[in-house]
Amino acid sequence: MSHDVVVWVGFIVFLLAMLALDLGVFHRTSHVIKLSEALRWSLIWIGLALAFNILVYYWFGRATAIAFLTGYLVEKSLSVDNIFVFVLIFSYFKVPAAQQYKVLFWGVVGALVMRGVFIGIGVSLLEHFHWLIYIFGGFLIFTGIRLALDKNKEIHPEQNPVIKLFRRFVPVSDTHHDRLFVRIADRWYATPLFIVLLVVETTDLIFAVDSIPAVMAITLDPFIVFTSNAFAILGLRALYFALAGIMVLFHYLHYGLAAILAFVGTKMVLADVVHISSGAALGVIASILAVSVIASLLRPAPFTR
Repeated sequence: MSHDVVVWVGFIVFLLAMLALDLGVFHRTSHVIKLSEALRWSLIWIGLALAFNILVYYWFGRATAIAFLTGYLVEKSLSVDNIFVFVLIFSYFKVPAAQQYKVLFWGVVGALVMRGVFIGIGVSLLEHFHWLIYIFGGFLIFTGIRLALDKNKEIHPEQNPVIKLFRRFVPVSDTHHDRLFVRIADRWYATPLFIVLLVVETTDLIFAVDSIPAVMAITLDPFIVFTSNAFAILGLRALYFALAGIMVLFHYLHYGLAAILAFVGTKMVLADVVHISSGAALGVIASILAVSVIASLLRPAPFTR
């Protein structure tokens, strides 16, 4: 068995083990996630990502380790912006706080599968059609500009074509349940919780269109692209419960994320002309995040004073 196969199999086993422990042991029963628990799990996931980065350093060398850390930082920062959208989704559907973790858990499982497929297709396309790098880079620059100009996010689940199609073929119960499907009068019904999960999954599909090319602007190594995505997604649930209530404080972070997308898009477009090392990219991205967070704290938005 080759070295590449071993590391891929090892990482997949690690993912399955952590997901099984997460839902089957640590969060077997639905409950409201308190801030202390959310912060503790956020630190655990960040610690695991950094420990894995050390392994990457010993397995593949310094350059690959920096690429992983840069990709992880990009994915982590973009996932912070996604938290606000999840807040809107849960608020729109009036999802009880105790049930939100279950939705996010299964959302993570679906996101890992979808992003794995996207990464495989994206890397393969760029390897066979190099000119696509300019389209991907231009798309990231456009997304960054659009993100900077359009700060107000709105969701309209009733217009989601996936939800409309699903409701045509599957009956949905009117009351909230702790499960995704329930049996009522000898007939199976999807619950509102499953509808929320569909919205979360389709929303993440849109997020992936931005985030995956952003990491591929750092590296085209599929293992590094996938693992940096995976660690950011695995920590998203805990980060949601830790930051959902205070996201309003980081009002300049929105512009920082837009700048990051524009930067990695420019790096991608100019890859054949100007070489920007992973170390330099890591420094730029970390600096943008630091400036946007510090600026938010030093100059609060009028409604947070």
